[in-house]
Amino acid sequence: MELHATAEEESFRAEVRAFLEEKLTPELRKRAAAEAGIFVGPALAMQWHRILYEQGWVAPSWPEKFGGTAWSPMQRHIFEEECAFAGAPSIPLMGLRLCAPVIIAFGTAEQQDFFLPRIASGEHYWCQGYSEPQSGSDLASLQTRAERDGEEYVVNGSKIWTTHAHVANWIFLLVRTSREGKPQQGISFLVTPLHAPGITVRPILSMSGEHEVNQVFFDNVRIPVANRIGRENDGWKIAKHLLEEERGGGAEAPRTRTRLRAIRNMIAAQAAEGDTTLAEDDGFQQQLAWLELDEMALDWTERRIAGRSEAGDLLSQTASSLKKLVGSELCQRAEALAVDALGHFVLADQRGALDASNRNAPPHPAWVRTAGARYLNGRAASIYGGSSEVQRNLVARAVLRAGGC
Repeated sequence: MELHATAEEESFRAEVRAFLEEKLTPELRKRAAAEAGIFVGPALAMQWHRILYEQGWVAPSWPEKFGGTAWSPMQRHIFEEECAFAGAPSIPLMGLRLCAPVIIAFGTAEQQDFFLPRIASGEHYWCQGYSEPQSGSDLASLQTRAERDGEEYVVNGSKIWTTHAHVANWIFLLVRTSREGKPQQGISFLVTPLHAPGITVRPILSMSGEHEVNQVFFDNVRIPVANRIGRENDGWKIAKHLLEEERGGGAEAPRTRTRLRAIRNMIAAQAAEGDTTLAEDDGFQQQLAWLELDEMALDWTERRIAGRSEAGDLLSQTASSLKKLVGSELCQRAEALAVDALGHFVLADQRGALDASNRNAPPHPAWVRTAGARYLNGRAASIYGGSSEVQRNLVARAVLRAGGC
């Protein structure tokens, strides 16, 4: 398989770069660089979302008949890569990359006609109701229950670590509709507006001070049966489909590469000020070199997965776990190295400088202000979307099934 870009792909790359040069303004880049959360804030996210929507590029993975771009997997990889290199905002994926593919694969024609245009336009801002206080990576143990009452479900329970629930207007969630058989057999997939009576959102502040996640409580919330995606008790199959999208979607390597470039810039800036400690530190330079090599390996793996996806190779389904595992741990290593590079500068609480409304001159450049917060937020990368331990088990089982050991 040819892993190097074709002339057509290089032409597409030039088109993407031209678009980013025109639409990704210096102000947008500056605001994106000052973000420290897993995703950028809602206001910035929706501004970039609208720009992509007007271009027709907001949902590149969707089928063309639903508003997708008809790009190949390699073109989607190139787009993700160029956006990462350019410093584009990382818009939330809950609607575009998680809920929408489920509706496309399992929804009725009426559900597709109603939800997909609104997800694409940004009218619907989604959050995900999967994890619970006692059910994280062991998702089959979830307890939020939905009891059938005529043409409605009555839902009680809570979801936790719900990203942007405080600003979203729709939520998709897994609920228990039966306790018969194995735990996986009694789960259904529902969607509901967040303004429905009985829903309460409680904020959870991260270690770095951002309000990104929440706990959502359901107290006798009535959700129409028409808002169920797929068949009753068929939610586990749908959940696995969604998790493959979450773990395998996007390009992880380019994002790590941008952080490594930032670390190189940190060292250069320190050297320019007369501090050449890290530039001459063999141990630090060795860690950085190993991280760069591992990033290159992941980059070629992602290209190989994209190439095989074009050929219809089902390896990409198993590879989503591998991408999630390696990508999240590379992210953590990069953020830890950035903290090492900055030393005591990371200790100061500079959350006020991250606020776009703060007009005071910040004491340090943006990469100093966000390094500590990025490191703290990045500790969750090996947990959300399925912990690294879970991913290792999934990869191991796939190898054993294939007779690889």
